[in-house]
Amino acid sequence: MPTHHKIDYVEFSAWDILASKAFFSRVFGWTFEDFGAEYTAFANAGIEGGFFANNAYSRTEHGSALIVLYSDDLEKSFADIVAAGGTIAKPIFAFPGGRRFHFFEPSGNELAIWSDKS
Repeated sequence: MPTHHKIDYVEFSAWDILASKAFFSRVFGWTFEDFGAEYTAFANAGIEGGFFANNAYSRTEHGSALIVLYSDDLEKSFADIVAAGGTIAKPIFAFPGGRRFHFFEPSGNELAIWSDKS
């Protein structure tokens, strides 16, 4: 059930919805439900959301919000992203509270993964 004024859903643009679906399914185990050829919804991600067909992409250098995922094993997540065709935008670096890295998924959107484990 939705909670009043809490983030409930997030949407990403995707120039290649099929590639984005395959990437997030393989690396993170997200599941998808298609609503036509130009929209797919995802679940199993900590928050629900979707991808809509569009040539734009979300990157912090353009001022977009950064979606940050958590990992129990940062190095494995890094390797899984590379193996699935993601591009590393910023290699693993330390910050107060942990370590993280940024990556681009197949449709060009930037996300990050962090961990408080060394």
